[in-house]
Amino acid sequence: MAWFRRQKKGIERAASEESKVRTEGLWKKCDGCRQIVWKKDLDANLSVCPRCQHHYRINAHQRLELLFDAGGYTEHDAGLASTDPLKFVDTKPYDQRLKAAKKKTGMQDAILFGEGKLAGRPVQIGAMEFAFIGGSMGAVVGEKVTRAAERSLEAKLPLVIVSCSGGARMMEGVVSLMQMAKISAALARLDDARVPYISLLTDPTTGGVTACYAMQGDLNIAEPGALIGFAGPRVIEQTIGQKLPEGFQRSEFLLDKGFLDAIVPRKDLKSYLSNALDFLSP
Repeated sequence: MAWFRRQKKGIERAASEESKVRTEGLWKKCDGCRQIVWKKDLDANLSVCPRCQHHYRINAHQRLELLFDAGGYTEHDAGLASTDPLKFVDTKPYDQRLKAAKKKTGMQDAILFGEGKLAGRPVQIGAMEFAFIGGSMGAVVGEKVTRAAERSLEAKLPLVIVSCSGGARMMEGVVSLMQMAKISAALARLDDARVPYISLLTDPTTGGVTACYAMQGDLNIAEPGALIGFAGPRVIEQTIGQKLPEGFQRSEFLLDKGFLDAIVPRKDLKSYLSNALDFLSP
């Protein structure tokens, strides 16, 4: 009887399954234009859709490799790691979230600082990692940013920070909010010494990070289409009881309203930063 016999796969079925295995992961549906993009074309274009120029998120290591010269960079404060000062528990304990984030990203916390050369100029660059608990700012992020500002002050070294964050880390409560004052004081000392600080805002930059160092640059620039704000659009709509305009809190909207100095496509970032630093610290 048929159910006791091994059924042979048809030639067409076997061929289609083999084709599926070979092509799996080679194509991606663009979040911007909804077209199918070959993954290799996306990677070759710095994770920017070649059709509509939608900028995909890239990780902190990729960001530093993009901006630093071929000689690479020296990482600072690599060993700093968050603890669980409040013994915080929501759907699961905070210490478990930290362990999972470290395993997933290979980082100790949500920001990576390196020192090297950008177009031949010595510079410090920090890049946030959204995959580490939403790129949230806790005690370690605050300490790393503050130390970076202090190193820049001591060495008269330009500072660039690439923000990509959901805001302050709620699992650290008031400890995370205190970082805003500490960072702002360090950046004020940098400003007094006329050492350049450039802030690059990427998708998304929200909450306490926007309210702190992301908007305190001598030059505040953003990638195209980045979501930038403090509270989210839904919260604002519910609060004011009005429909928000099209493109609200996107980088183009903020540039039009004077909150940004420029919008720079990813492929032009390195040359733009080089020219800006030539102007700010000749």
